[in-house]
Amino acid sequence: MKNTIKKLVFPVFIAIFMLSCNEDDSLPSTYSPEETITSPENIDIQGLYVLNEGNMGSNKASLDYFDYSTGVFSNNIYSKVNSTVTYSLGDVGNDIQIYGSKMYAVINVSNYIEVMDAKTAKHLGEIQIPNCRYIAFDKGYAYVTSYAGPVSIDPNAPPGYVVKVDTATLQIVNKEVVGYQPDELVVANNKLYVANSGGYRVPNYDNTVSVIDLNTFKEIKKIEVAINLWRIRKDKNNKLWVTSRGDYGKNPPRTFILNPDTDTVEKEVNAVVSDMSFFDDKMYYYGYAWTAQGATTHYGIIDINDQEVVSDQFIKNGIEKDIVIPYAITVNPVNGDIFIADATNYVTSGRLHCFDKDGYFKWKATTGDIPGHFTFLWK
Repeated sequence: MKNTIKKLVFPVFIAIFMLSCNEDDSLPSTYSPEETITSPENIDIQGLYVLNEGNMGSNKASLDYFDYSTGVFSNNIYSKVNSTVTYSLGDVGNDIQIYGSKMYAVINVSNYIEVMDAKTAKHLGEIQIPNCRYIAFDKGYAYVTSYAGPVSIDPNAPPGYVVKVDTATLQIVNKEVVGYQPDELVVANNKLYVANSGGYRVPNYDNTVSVIDLNTFKEIKKIEVAINLWRIRKDKNNKLWVTSRGDYGKNPPRTFILNPDTDTVEKEVNAVVSDMSFFDDKMYYYGYAWTAQGATTHYGIIDINDQEVVSDQFIKNGIEKDIVIPYAITVNPVNGDIFIADATNYVTSGRLHCFDKDGYFKWKATTGDIPGHFTFLWK
């Protein structure tokens, strides 16, 4: 049986912890049935997988799927396809990506990566990595961040590391220590850039991006950016967008642009970016900022060439009011559909909202608990 300890999701950690104490370890017994939510579309994208994190300690990570060719949204497909796999996906789905013919779901607190057939979601194998967080790929290898230590706020929490995995054999072939509690990572210029958060060591957060030379798989430097780093993504101009969560109090979230040619921070962008997705020359983002006074939300667009905000509200007709707690965003790279995951109350079913590229509402569907991660399946 896989572990049933929930990752820390600050600042909602305390609230989730209290609610989760009443949860049992059984799989969810009720999800919305498969439903036709829109007309079929014949595009180069076959569908969209949605990885739901599931609540703390409840073993309720799950996988949903929207099929463009049928217009049907299906819930909990991993359990349906893999009925003999005990306890389904496990505890806390933290990242999901397709590379080649395989799909990789990072299951944080269950300490493993579930490897599936990308077209069918059929179980193919597992990669055991403690407290694994995010995954990236390059030239036949997967790179996975790990917090290394147990799930616990601890001023003495150890540095994390990045694991190198051969995607042909699913075997770990190398490991390199980086900063404290590393989160997202991205490949640029034959280097791996890793955003270190230091979240377990609050209030003594890390503030660096580790740079690993992929030829030697050794950390060659750390770039100081800001405290409590989280996201790091590459745009088509080969610039790296890095986000800081701040400290949920006097230090607000911040957004920076890093140049991998010089390994320097080039600019701070005047926008709170909680998650982002690129389409053409635009970056669509939402900003859900926690401060001492409460939370504020924006759904904006940044021109990646000018690196300036061109809109702080891309959703039309006031539909953004239907989104309770935005938790993830992605944009279909073919037709520009914008998907926003809604965690609702963190302990019951979430929602997936779909808008067209101009921000007009198309459809919505019920998901598993805490939808938080996406990957597109190409035809």
